[in-house]
Amino acid sequence: MPKDPQTDLESGPRHVAIIMDGNGRWAQARGRPRLFGHHAGARRVREVVEACPSLGIKYLTVFAFSTENWKRTQVEVAGLMNLFRRYIIKETRTLADNGIRVRFIGDRVRLDSKLIELMDSLEEETQNNDLVHLTVALNYGGRDEVARATKRLARDVAEGRLKPDEVDEETLPKYLDTRVLPDPDLVIRTSGEARISNFLLWQSAYSEYEFIDTLWPDFSAAELARLCQNYGSRDRRFGAVLA
Repeated sequence: MPKDPQTDLESGPRHVAIIMDGNGRWAQARGRPRLFGHHAGARRVREVVEACPSLGIKYLTVFAFSTENWKRTQVEVAGLMNLFRRYIIKETRTLADNGIRVRFIGDRVRLDSKLIELMDSLEEETQNNDLVHLTVALNYGGRDEVARATKRLARDVAEGRLKPDEVDEETLPKYLDTRVLPDPDLVIRTSGEARISNFLLWQSAYSEYEFIDTLWPDFSAAELARLCQNYGSRDRRFGAVLA
């Protein structure tokens, strides 16, 4: 008997997080500079975002630039920052008109003022949208996020707004960059690497993982659908033994 499509949507992941890896290798395999791959990868984001509603995905979080990526060449970093600015300018109207709410997570201190201004503007422009919540991790690192959250928590304790014995595992998430988001159900990493690279360390404690060989610029809505279907067939116990 064929499955009910609505049942498939209900059993699929509500929040998908993606480590978009492989842009540079994709470009180099074609004899092109690494930035060519990053531009191709940016175009792929649109296809994935557009596919989310039909797959029952309400929240999509993508890893765009890590706190470790500053170690790349100055040319590549500058090119990526320019790409982020151009992407926001180009996509703002489309995102706003299609019900996509955009948020950025990560430490903005090292980002230039023009990029921060564009990020703020895009967040404000889309703040009333609710079809898909797209979160872009930019200058983001999981350890850095937890460290920054801990500082804010410690400040509240020091200033008497929070008692030390009130701090438990439910407290810290309220200080994380992702405090308004549910934890990811499914984390996907493209390009064949099998590591999480400091991405959503706290939030992904009980996430399902998919490590796939596809390079990010080749990732498709069809592959996302297949991974969501795989997720629906998994038995998620969260540490319990089910009868």
